[in-house]
Amino acid sequence: MAKEFIHYLEKNGAEYGAIYLPKRVEGKKVNEITNLGLVIDKDRGIFRNRERGVFSFSLEDGYGRAPADTKLPVKAKGKELLILDFGDSFLFYSFLESTPYYAIIESLLPSESDTLFSLLGYHVLGGGANCYAQTWWEGNYVNRLYPLAHLQGQRISEFLTRLGNEAVHRTFFKQYLATLMSGPGIHGILIDSTGLPNSIDLPMTAISNHNGDINLEMRLIFVTERTTGMPLLFRYIAGNVVDVTTLEITINELYQQGVTTDFVILDAGYYSEGNIIALHEKEIAYVTRLQANRKLYKELILHNIDSLEDGKNLVKYNGRALYVKRVECKVAGGFDAYAYIAIDLTMKSIGMNKAMLVALDDNLGPDEINARMKRLGVFVLVSSENLGAEEILPLYYTRQQVEQVFDIVKNYADMLPLRVHSEETLRGHLMLGFIATIICRLMQKELDKKEINMIGLTRELKNQKCKVYPNCIIPQEPKKKMNDGYKIFKLTSPPIIETEEKSSCGKN
Repeated sequence: MAKEFIHYLEKNGAEYGAIYLPKRVEGKKVNEITNLGLVIDKDRGIFRNRERGVFSFSLEDGYGRAPADTKLPVKAKGKELLILDFGDSFLFYSFLESTPYYAIIESLLPSESDTLFSLLGYHVLGGGANCYAQTWWEGNYVNRLYPLAHLQGQRISEFLTRLGNEAVHRTFFKQYLATLMSGPGIHGILIDSTGLPNSIDLPMTAISNHNGDINLEMRLIFVTERTTGMPLLFRYIAGNVVDVTTLEITINELYQQGVTTDFVILDAGYYSEGNIIALHEKEIAYVTRLQANRKLYKELILHNIDSLEDGKNLVKYNGRALYVKRVECKVAGGFDAYAYIAIDLTMKSIGMNKAMLVALDDNLGPDEINARMKRLGVFVLVSSENLGAEEILPLYYTRQQVEQVFDIVKNYADMLPLRVHSEETLRGHLMLGFIATIICRLMQKELDKKEINMIGLTRELKNQKCKVYPNCIIPQEPKKKMNDGYKIFKLTSPPIIETEEKSSCGKN
């Protein structure tokens, strides 16, 4: 019986390979041919074609992934562009390499690290459907940094499935949290959730009623560190699962990842008798807002609203004047706690005219109008801790850090819209977005010092091009705004980047 063999053929100065399987058809000898594509490394059996990207093949072992140290010749990259977008990728990847997280990301899927790093850059710098990732890569300096990226549509879906593997997630979080939490192992955390609207046929997609806002979505839970605002963990749940039922499981998962919690700041959606009892029993301190429909809220307002607007209760926070009154209270389980009844005078002023117009339209009597006016701008915080009125507001409003993270998730890390068709690829997509969020958060913290928007800066830097030569890359001169961006990250645009051991382009 004839055996298959690899036939090599030179065409237009390049070498191509194909699998030949001799057969007899109607008494005639013919070859069944399967094209392998361009030969990258003949000795190691590495090829490139449009369907598979760069891969390995041998008659003994069949198809496999290309080794991580594979080097592509210039003409193996597809459409050759002699001028590429440069500045945005140079800044992004230079900054990423300066962090302790670069090595962690590189080790997740070692043989596919080029694909992972390229997709991270696409999500942050390019954005859009994954079917355009290859086009972005081909026109950007990133293709010189990570030449082995496989960014064809189907290959990306397969990659996201592997990235979404639970073992990969656990490996990442173990290394990431150990690196991030270099100090003591007990930390204050912020927990909140946001919706990921979609109409994908997945078990997680369900009708959600979140604070009266009804959507078809799944929910994404993020945990961030209280003092730094860095993301610690993400979870995703079905859209019809309410926040209040997720608190204990989220804290338990965080503990299994090596992070013990001693303080948690929560939005009103997480307040329930069961959660409050669990936090007290676990000796986890907390600050949370009370919803207006809670019995405790109504009791606190009833007994304290008339005495709230007193000069002794006046405090200043973030350029705003508020009345804050602290009183002792009992929460679920009979535990002692403290309530902070407050009036935000700015919000009261904003809502007063509208509330009065509504009261007149509804023909309300004077007593009802006065009652409504008293409640304008009112909110109640509850804490297990005895804090001063001037302390509680800065502490609670650190919650804004998780809101900033959600802003990054949706507007910088390209988490939405969801473009996946299975839960396996969804997990990979969310992991990719989580890693992108880490990088963006770190970068934006540096940019905030100069009040510079990250999207604006990367768009500006994209206009710095580079010229590609056989042995080197020459970036073009950056403009002032580009240099200002580089200075924030202690970078300078190089006059030349040599791509071989010895360059014929010039000298630094």
